[in-house]
Amino acid sequence: MFTAARYWGGGRAISRGMPALTGKQRTYLRGLGHTRSAVLQIGKEGVTEPLLEELASQLHVHELVKVSIGRNSPGDRHAVAEELARRASAELVQVLGRMALVYRPRKEKPTIKLPVSRPKTL
Repeated sequence: MFTAARYWGGGRAISRGMPALTGKQRTYLRGLGHTRSAVLQIGKEGVTEPLLEELASQLHVHELVKVSIGRNSPGDRHAVAEELARRASAELVQVLGRMALVYRPRKEKPTIKLPVSRPKTL
């Protein structure tokens, strides 16, 4: 059985030490994801264990993965995308149409460098 703890250490992004993405970081990741093709498709079975295993593998390689949500997938596309990200211990960056963009940095040597927000001064 797939467990996110096996791949990342479990839990939501905030509970595993990765702070929630800022607006600037989400914008940056959306820009990177714009040119990518979907590497996975969620079908009529919904979010399954084999799908989660493949997503974990793709996230380990690419860190940012685009997933197509099929018209026959059960439930609302936003709910399905949120479930997918939650069960994969990743961040849901965006749902646009029937495409979901999911991000999870590697533990060692991440390739995507997120922009750091500077604190606002008065």
